[in-house]
Amino acid sequence: MTSWADGPLLAFDLETTGTDPATDRVVTATVISIEPGRQPRVLSWLASPGVPIPPEATEVHRITDEYAREHGRDAATVISEVAAALAAKWSADTPLCAFNASFDLSMLHAELRRHHQRDLVLAGPVVDPHCIDRQLDRYRKGKRTLAALCEHHRVRLDDAHSSAGDALATARLAWRLARTYPDQVGGMALAELHALQVGWHRDQQQDFANYLDRLARQAEDPAEAEKLRLRAEGVRAEAQGWPLRTGETTSFQ
Repeated sequence: MTSWADGPLLAFDLETTGTDPATDRVVTATVISIEPGRQPRVLSWLASPGVPIPPEATEVHRITDEYAREHGRDAATVISEVAAALAAKWSADTPLCAFNASFDLSMLHAELRRHHQRDLVLAGPVVDPHCIDRQLDRYRKGKRTLAALCEHHRVRLDDAHSSAGDALATARLAWRLARTYPDQVGGMALAELHALQVGWHRDQQQDFANYLDRLARQAEDPAEAEKLRLRAEGVRAEAQGWPLRTGETTSFQ
């Protein structure tokens, strides 16, 4: 069976100062171009984000505030180069593999608006192993982190929580899911798979929001209940947009 997973592929990952695209910044970025018969071409960047890197973020990706300021490049330049690297290879026939794509792409989108007053252009389909795994094995217990999925699907993850290590593992995981689910994933046209993930993501987020609402109703502490209700509202708002949380773009051009 001919499959998009046999290449070419593009993989993408960011490490950041936090999880809110409205306020947080990119620290490291990697774009990997994978073509059949060739070694993967890895492009990586370290930015000086312009805001402090919290200790909890450093604990994840191991980049300190001091190191980023000393060795990182101008954030606006880095963001421009990352977007250009994606645009050079991302197309209707070359999907972008990104784990929890709505976070990384929304972060890049926000950074492009912040530094260059322009939007991220979706130049091709997105393949998100996180979304696909949650949809096709929805009742499996346990975490759905990249490390957990790599372990479950027997995919190698080198240098976890580095943008380069996570990007390459994401491409490997996308390939594995295409082989594991040939009818639902591997043999599907990329445009159709992209469109299905839009709906899968929306339904998954709505289910999670409903779960948060149930927790809010059961909470004895009014402050905790309100916190859960507000989080549910935020999840529902984000559910309307994939792979961008803005909800403005769900199809590629």
